[in-house]
Amino acid sequence: MIPAPPPKVITRLHDGRIHAYRPTEPGAPGALEPVAVFRPRAGDQVVESAVRPDLERAVYTTQDGVVCLTGAGEAVWVSDFEPPSRERHGHRPGCAFSLDGRTVWVYRPDAMAGRGRPDQWVVYDADRGRVLARCELETVGHGAGHHVHPVDGSVYLDIGEGQDGSVILRGAPGAGGGAEFAPYPWSDRCLIGLAPDGRQFMTVDHGQADAAFHRHPEGDVLLTRSVADLGHDPGEAFMEWSGGYLTPDTAVVTVGGETENEGEWFRHHLLDVHTGAVVGEIAAETADPYALHPLGDGSWLTPGPDGHPVRHLARP
Repeated sequence: MIPAPPPKVITRLHDGRIHAYRPTEPGAPGALEPVAVFRPRAGDQVVESAVRPDLERAVYTTQDGVVCLTGAGEAVWVSDFEPPSRERHGHRPGCAFSLDGRTVWVYRPDAMAGRGRPDQWVVYDADRGRVLARCELETVGHGAGHHVHPVDGSVYLDIGEGQDGSVILRGAPGAGGGAEFAPYPWSDRCLIGLAPDGRQFMTVDHGQADAAFHRHPEGDVLLTRSVADLGHDPGEAFMEWSGGYLTPDTAVVTVGGETENEGEWFRHHLLDVHTGAVVGEIAAETADPYALHPLGDGSWLTPGPDGHPVRHLARP
């Protein structure tokens, strides 16, 4: 029997603090209230953040390091990226806790930061900050997104290299507390999300022509849908690098384009990930196609007017 995963924790930077939210109550739409708040060290500019499932620790990256905090705002450990970068733009280190909260996974865009070395993916012991594993990458990335598998605890990393494409890797716990790393054989697909039951994952073509659904962990393509398959003219519309799984069986696939007056439009289609059939559409209450965040349980988040996320539920 597969144990239930820890409750999902969403983080947002709000008023200079890291806010953690836990949208666990089924059937409860509306604005979310933070269940924990962490204050970064004075002077730190937070790039990305994550909060452990037990809400006892937070980690965040700056352009030159990663910091782990207690709820009282005390630094548990700090790992500086040496040498400090002289480049102030174009590189965004990222971080995530593992599913069990025991490790912290950190992406370091060292090439773009001008540190004279390749990018790195580093795994830390969450309690002490000891480096458990390190992967030297063959990428020159601006930033990357972590996606933690909800069942087996492996971690996906989607590295954005700007116009050069996107590289996807998967890391898994290895022998002796370390980790094993494996790249997928693409440089032209962007990882959008993992299915909540862990059986597959979704990507979008870097050229924005189609969306694909892959078997976890092998990466075999199970289904592909193009802009034309969704009823749009491929000469006038494109896939957005956004969306994700609304449920294990339904994904949000976003198509965008421009009007004759150079205005932007987009539509959030609901796709059956087994048959490829369009089964509905979400009328998102946001003008940003990247602001809609599916949670995998039939609901999604959008930003609220006060900076806190708002949860929406799909109508029957």
